[in-house]
Order: sequence, then C-alpha cells, then structure tokens
Amino acid sequence: MTIEIRDNIEFGRGGDHRLEGILYRPSDASEPLPMIIWIHGGAFRHGSRHDNKDIREAIANSGFACFSIEYRLSHQAIFPATIQDCKCAVRYVRANAKELGIKPENIGVWGPSAGGHLSALVGTSAGVDELEGDGGYADYSSAVQAVCDWFGPTDFLLMDSFPGEMTHDAPNSPESQLIGGAIQDNPDKVQKANPITYVTDNAPPFIIAHGTKDPLVPYNQSELLQAELVKHGVDVTFITLDGAGHGGKGFEADSPLTAQCIEFFKKHLI
Repeated sequence: MTIEIRDNIEFGRGGDHRLEGILYRPSDASEPLPMIIWIHGGAFRHGSRHDNKDIREAIANSGFACFSIEYRLSHQAIFPATIQDCKCAVRYVRANAKELGIKPENIGVWGPSAGGHLSALVGTSAGVDELEGDGGYADYSSAVQAVCDWFGPTDFLLMDSFPGEMTHDAPNSPESQLIGGAIQDNPDKVQKANPITYVTDNAPPFIIAHGTKDPLVPYNQSELLQAELVKHGVDVTFITLDGAGHGGKGFEADSPLTAQCIEFFKKHLI
C-alpha cells in the first residue's frame, strides 16, 4: 500500500510554540477514514513526532489515517501544557475532518510511556475545561472513541512503591519536572495529572499493555488504571507481557501485540 505523508502541519499553538504533526494516510483511500492520533513518549522531556515511524506506517497500512503529534515538553512548559496540546490536536482533526479525509466521530489515541499517559488522560478527561487549553478550535470536542495505552504512568505518587530503576519521588524525576515540583510535595498537582482521577462510566474503550519487568514505569501503574476502568464498567483489555521491559521486545511494529491493538481500533473505530 502506498502511503501519503504530510509533515509540518500546524494544528495549534501552545503558548508561543507552534504545534506540528505528521499525517499518514493511504493514498488510494476514496472514503473518509477513522483517525488514530499517535502521541510519542520520552519521559515528558524529550522525543518527537518523528519517533516510531514503523508503527505509524503499520497504522496507515491497516486502513487508518494517522496523525503523529508533538506537544510542549517539560522544559518548555509544565503540566497541564502537555495534555492541552494533545487535546488541541483532537479538536484540530475533528474541525478539519473534511480536508484530512477522516471521520470526525471515529478518533482514537495511542502512545507509549509518556504518550501512553497522555493517551489515557485524553481518553478519561473529556469535558474537563482546565485541561482543554486555548490552542485553538474551542468549538470542537476533544473526546475520543478509543484509547491504546502502552506502559504509561498514571498515579505518580505510587510509582516508587513498585520495584524499578528510577526514583520517581526525586525532584528531578520526569514526573516531578512535568508538574514543576517534587511529586510528594505536590499531591494536588499529581492528582490533576492522573488519568484515574477522571474515569467515569462514559470513558471510551481502552486497551492497555505493560511489561512485568518494566524498569522505568512500574507495572502497577497499568494495574491501577485497569482496576478503576473495571470499577466503572468501561470496556478494557489489559495485556501483560511477562518479563518484558520498557518497550523494545514485544512492542515492535510487526509484533502480535501491535496487530492486536490495530484490531482493537478496527473494532471500535471502523
């Protein structure tokens, strides 16, 4: 399949920062397509919309449009800037559905690590005004219809209660840098950044994947999110990769996991 790729698409503004994305779309598609927004990882402080090209191409080759987005990193702006930028991207694709050739009510989000956190937060926090921001397209909804969260953090305050190789309570941890202070000293800010805080019975379907030996984002983070989704009767699939780490083996673009996640999106978006 031939894929049309358009880079440097401005989808909004994060303060003075121009927010850009890359659109992947099957070039022979004659009808509007469901959209999957890809949100990159990188500990909230690095990474790029250009990461994970192989997975984005797998998404487009499976009959979806894919929009890979950037967001302000923690050295550029603290939370809620990250989630506001992601929500702006959802509003943008919905507002420009005709031009992009997509179905405006068939939008999903997918990301690894920090991108998993942001995907989950987009999914659970529809209608939370504080997290919307003013990046553009305010008349459009940022709600999504399906979420794929790969090993994203959820409750930062409980990350150090599970074995790992990073001290998340430290003032220079990725999570502390995200909220602008040591997480244990700022529980209210941590709660606002936690996707679990916003879970309701109306949350969209979720698929979550996490390795049991993840040294950077503890496995318990996905367990906590799954438990809250189940509590509210949300359709959730939790895939445990026994012995897997933080991405890498088991999470490749040609892996059974990726195929299962694409089938999840086909079920809920097509």
